[in-house]
Amino acid sequence: MFALDEQGFILTGRDLDPILGSAPPKWPLSRPPQMLETSLPAVFAVRDIRSGDVKRVASAMGEGSISIRLVHRALA
Repeated sequence: MFALDEQGFILTGRDLDPILGSAPPKWPLSRPPQMLETSLPAVFAVRDIRSGDVKRVASAMGEGSISIRLVHRALA
């Protein structure tokens, strides 16, 4: 299923990449994961299910708009 951190939050982006992050390898593809991409390729996570979330409306809007662009890139 999803790769989780020690607090039970879903790991995304560089936290999944054993080269960039400190986590053990949890990424199944040869390409690096995109910024908000979970351990399931082309599935993105934003807001309260990610560790380190700042819980602000402006950041929620920004992550939402970024995730739409990343979904389009993953589907292309």
